[in-house]
Amino acid sequence: MRALWAMALCAILTFAVPAASVWGQTADPLNGTWQLNLSKSKFVSGPTIKSQTRAYEVNGDTVKQTLDGVDADGKPTHVTFTAHYDGKEYPVSGNPDADTISVKRSDSHSAKSILKKDGKVTATTMRHVSSDGKTLTMETKGTTAKGQKIDNTLVFDKQ
Repeated sequence: MRALWAMALCAILTFAVPAASVWGQTADPLNGTWQLNLSKSKFVSGPTIKSQTRAYEVNGDTVKQTLDGVDADGKPTHVTFTAHYDGKEYPVSGNPDADTISVKRSDSHSAKSILKKDGKVTATTMRHVSSDGKTLTMETKGTTAKGQKIDNTLVFDKQ
Protein backbone atom coordinates (compact mmCIF):
# COMPACT_ATOMS: atom_id res chain seq x y z
CA MET A 1 0.00 0.00 0.00
CA ARG A 2 2.87 2.38 0.79
CA ALA A 3 4.36 1.74 -2.63
CA LEU A 4 1.04 2.68 -4.24
CA TRP A 5 0.87 5.94 -2.22
CA ALA A 6 4.47 6.75 -3.11
CA MET A 7 3.78 6.21 -6.82
CA ALA A 8 0.62 8.36 -6.64
CA LEU A 9 2.51 11.13 -4.87
CA CYS A 10 5.30 11.02 -7.46
CA ALA A 11 2.75 11.20 -10.27
CA ILE A 12 1.03 14.20 -8.69
CA LEU A 13 4.32 16.02 -8.12
CA THR A 14 5.50 15.24 -11.64
CA PHE A 15 2.58 17.18 -13.12
CA ALA A 16 1.65 19.66 -10.38
CA VAL A 17 5.04 21.23 -9.67
CA PRO A 18 5.86 22.19 -13.29
CA ALA A 19 2.30 23.46 -13.82
CA ALA A 20 2.47 25.61 -10.68
CA SER A 21 5.78 26.99 -11.85
CA VAL A 22 4.31 28.00 -15.22
CA TRP A 23 1.14 29.44 -13.65
CA GLY A 24 3.22 31.42 -11.18
CA GLN A 25 5.13 33.21 -13.94
CA THR A 26 3.66 36.48 -15.11
CA ALA A 27 4.28 37.38 -18.73
CA ASP A 28 5.35 40.99 -19.23
CA PRO A 29 2.28 42.93 -20.44
CA LEU A 30 4.41 44.73 -23.06
CA ASN A 31 5.31 41.49 -24.87
CA GLY A 32 3.73 41.14 -28.28
CA THR A 33 2.69 43.20 -31.26
CA TRP A 34 0.93 46.57 -31.01
CA GLN A 35 -0.89 48.44 -33.79
CA LEU A 36 -1.26 52.24 -33.69
CA ASN A 37 -4.84 53.41 -33.24
CA LEU A 38 -4.82 56.78 -35.05
CA SER A 39 -8.33 57.72 -33.93
CA LYS A 40 -7.32 57.50 -30.25
CA SER A 41 -3.86 59.08 -30.71
CA LYS A 42 -3.22 62.80 -30.32
CA PHE A 43 -0.58 64.84 -32.16
CA VAL A 44 -0.33 68.23 -30.42
CA SER A 45 2.93 69.19 -32.10
CA GLY A 46 5.66 67.51 -34.03
CA PRO A 47 5.60 65.09 -36.92
CA THR A 48 2.52 62.94 -37.42
CA ILE A 49 2.57 59.38 -38.69
CA LYS A 50 0.23 57.44 -40.95
CA SER A 51 0.72 54.01 -39.41
CA GLN A 52 2.94 52.15 -36.96
CA THR A 53 3.35 48.63 -35.63
CA ARG A 54 5.58 47.89 -32.66
CA ALA A 55 6.77 44.43 -31.67
CA TYR A 56 8.24 43.98 -28.19
CA GLU A 57 10.11 41.02 -26.76
CA VAL A 58 10.73 41.29 -23.03
CA ASN A 59 12.89 38.73 -21.28
CA GLY A 60 13.69 39.55 -17.66
CA ASP A 61 15.16 43.05 -17.64
CA THR A 62 15.84 43.10 -21.39
CA VAL A 63 13.45 44.68 -23.89
CA LYS A 64 13.81 44.43 -27.66
CA GLN A 65 11.68 46.66 -29.89
CA THR A 66 11.08 46.53 -33.63
CA LEU A 67 9.03 49.40 -35.02
CA ASP A 68 7.72 49.51 -38.58
CA GLY A 69 5.54 52.28 -39.93
CA VAL A 70 4.81 54.98 -42.45
CA ASP A 71 5.66 58.63 -41.69
CA ALA A 72 3.60 61.71 -42.61
CA ASP A 73 5.32 61.87 -46.02
CA GLY A 74 4.42 58.27 -46.83
CA LYS A 75 7.98 57.00 -46.30
CA PRO A 76 8.54 53.69 -44.52
CA THR A 77 10.18 53.72 -41.09
CA HIS A 78 12.06 50.94 -39.33
CA VAL A 79 13.53 51.44 -35.85
CA THR A 80 15.09 48.83 -33.57
CA PHE A 81 16.78 48.67 -30.21
CA THR A 82 17.63 46.22 -27.46
CA ALA A 83 18.01 47.69 -23.97
CA HIS A 84 17.94 46.75 -20.31
CA TYR A 85 15.61 48.36 -17.76
CA ASP A 86 18.62 49.83 -15.95
CA GLY A 87 18.57 53.46 -17.12
CA LYS A 88 21.83 53.06 -19.08
CA GLU A 89 22.15 54.12 -22.72
CA TYR A 90 21.84 51.58 -25.54
CA PRO A 91 22.10 52.10 -29.32
CA VAL A 92 19.03 52.82 -31.46
CA SER A 93 18.97 52.02 -35.17
CA GLY A 94 16.81 53.79 -37.76
CA ASN A 95 15.64 56.80 -35.72
CA PRO A 96 16.80 60.12 -37.25
CA ASP A 97 16.15 61.89 -33.92
CA ALA A 98 18.04 59.50 -31.63
CA ASP A 99 21.09 57.28 -31.55
CA THR A 100 20.66 56.02 -27.96
CA ILE A 101 17.85 55.10 -25.59
CA SER A 102 17.73 54.51 -21.85
CA VAL A 103 14.77 52.70 -20.29
CA LYS A 104 13.73 52.43 -16.65
CA ARG A 105 10.62 50.72 -15.27
CA SER A 106 8.21 52.69 -13.10
CA ASP A 107 6.18 49.58 -12.26
CA SER A 108 5.19 46.29 -13.92
CA HIS A 109 3.08 48.10 -16.56
CA SER A 110 5.00 51.37 -17.03
CA ALA A 111 8.42 52.65 -18.06
CA LYS A 112 10.20 55.87 -18.92
CA SER A 113 12.49 56.12 -21.94
CA ILE A 114 14.96 58.88 -22.74
CA LEU A 115 16.16 59.26 -26.33
CA LYS A 116 19.39 61.10 -27.13
CA LYS A 117 21.11 62.27 -30.30
CA ASP A 118 24.83 63.05 -30.08
CA GLY A 119 24.58 63.02 -26.27
CA LYS A 120 21.71 65.53 -26.13
CA VAL A 121 18.22 64.55 -24.90
CA THR A 122 15.76 64.75 -27.81
CA ALA A 123 12.68 63.09 -26.32
CA THR A 124 11.23 61.57 -23.17
CA THR A 125 8.49 58.94 -23.40
CA MET A 126 6.28 57.63 -20.64
CA ARG A 127 4.88 54.22 -21.63
CA HIS A 128 1.96 52.46 -19.93
CA VAL A 129 0.17 49.18 -20.66
CA SER A 130 -3.42 49.10 -19.40
CA SER A 131 -4.30 46.72 -16.57
CA ASP A 132 -6.22 44.48 -18.98
CA GLY A 133 -3.13 44.33 -21.25
CA LYS A 134 -5.04 45.48 -24.36
CA THR A 135 -3.90 49.11 -24.71
CA LEU A 136 -0.44 50.68 -24.83
CA THR A 137 -0.24 54.46 -24.34
CA MET A 138 2.95 56.39 -25.06
CA GLU A 139 3.28 60.09 -24.16
CA THR A 140 6.30 61.69 -25.84
CA LYS A 141 7.68 65.20 -25.40
CA GLY A 142 10.87 66.60 -26.91
CA THR A 143 12.42 68.11 -30.01
CA THR A 144 13.28 66.48 -33.33
CA ALA A 145 16.77 66.71 -34.83
CA LYS A 146 15.34 69.48 -37.07
CA GLY A 147 14.25 71.50 -34.02
CA GLN A 148 10.52 70.75 -34.26
CA LYS A 149 8.74 70.37 -30.88
CA ILE A 150 7.21 66.95 -30.14
CA ASP A 151 4.14 66.57 -27.92
CA ASN A 152 2.28 63.40 -28.86
CA THR A 153 0.19 60.71 -27.23
CA LEU A 154 0.19 57.49 -29.22
CA VAL A 155 -2.35 54.79 -28.40
CA PHE A 156 -1.79 51.22 -29.57
CA ASP A 157 -4.05 48.16 -29.56
CA LYS A 158 -2.65 44.71 -28.77
CA GLN A 159 -2.72 42.39 -31.78
